[in-house]
Amino acid sequence: MNHMDMERCIAVLRKELIPAFGCTEPIAIAYAAAKARDILGAEPERLIVSCSGNIVKNVKGVVVPATGGLKGIEAAAVIGITGGDAQMELEVLHSVDDAAQDRARKLLEDKICQVKLLKSDEKLHIIVEAFWGSHQALVELKHTHTGIVRIERDGQVVFLEEVAKAADDDTEESLDFLDFRTIYEFAQSVKLEDIRDILKRQIDYNTSIAEYGMTHSYGANVGATLIEVYGRDIKILAKALPAAGSDARMGGCEMPVVINSGSGNQGMTVSLPVIAYAKELGASSEQLYRALCVSNLTAIYQKSEIGRLSAYCGAVSAAAGAGAGIVWLMGGGVEEIASVVSNTLANVAGIICDGAKASCAAKIASSVEAAIMALNLTFRGKSFHAGEGVVKADANTTVKGVATIAREGMQKTDEVILNVMVGD
Repeated sequence: MNHMDMERCIAVLRKELIPAFGCTEPIAIAYAAAKARDILGAEPERLIVSCSGNIVKNVKGVVVPATGGLKGIEAAAVIGITGGDAQMELEVLHSVDDAAQDRARKLLEDKICQVKLLKSDEKLHIIVEAFWGSHQALVELKHTHTGIVRIERDGQVVFLEEVAKAADDDTEESLDFLDFRTIYEFAQSVKLEDIRDILKRQIDYNTSIAEYGMTHSYGANVGATLIEVYGRDIKILAKALPAAGSDARMGGCEMPVVINSGSGNQGMTVSLPVIAYAKELGASSEQLYRALCVSNLTAIYQKSEIGRLSAYCGAVSAAAGAGAGIVWLMGGGVEEIASVVSNTLANVAGIICDGAKASCAAKIASSVEAAIMALNLTFRGKSFHAGEGVVKADANTTVKGVATIAREGMQKTDEVILNVMVGD
């Protein structure tokens, strides 16, 4: 593997595998609101929060951490201005105290926050306007959950980032160098000291919230229910752990997770099944780290052409990534990794994203089940063949085809999902 691609893979992992405190869409709103307060120089008397449809979809049904169980855009924005620390970005709510929480509830009762649907070609787009007396501040986010592209104070632009992407292209920056062979070769050859800190944090954070979700009541308790009904067989545990983490996270649990492709649910789905299988197989810590390189990069590779938000459920790409990491642990090479991903996509690529909420845990469990089926098929020399639905002769081409369906074919689906969600 050439040195440039090695460095690129490390950089991608460092950029994508970062901690987040709470579901990333409401946290992005809280972050923008906290930043707007800082620019204004005072607690706002009034807020206007304008969000793209996908942000609305992903905030509507999820509990905002540090609010005592509140949901919605208004709650995310107001807790951001009363207790948020913008310097902490996706951990903006890490230090919210009781006074800030009480103040947020008072401001919500006073209805200081107005929410607007932002007519935007961008899936991830937030504009927060904050007002105090005759002063006004504006913070605009695009493309990523911390991607501030514009800041204004009293109508004057104080920061403007040139947005390289076309208005009709909300995909991530080009990761054209990634394919299954590159991912495999990276996992085989990367020096552990270059990635150990990133992956150890992922293991520690995501395992902690999953274990917490198993023993506390959140959502429908999908993870704990799977264990209660089916036992702790490894195939069940691999589904139950990320589901339990999602139960807790979607229910407002105040524990951080390490995300993947901008999503905590995807971060847990891509890592926890691999961690569970590594323990079951007696793998060394080195083997686990290398398997997590496979799983994380495989998920990122799939999502890179879809974009962070769409009508396509990201648990599918994350679970396919987890399947790839597990098959590596079991001795698989490039062909087996590619086969598991292709077999998973052939099965569950059609799961829709209808926002962040309790049922994400069930979608995670279903997606991981599909990945486990895919790896069992693979190790028995079975697979779905080219020409059967979306499956192509080459798994890299299958990934690109599914990305096209998610990005282009599901545009109208995305609009209809939002209309159904906000309608009667």
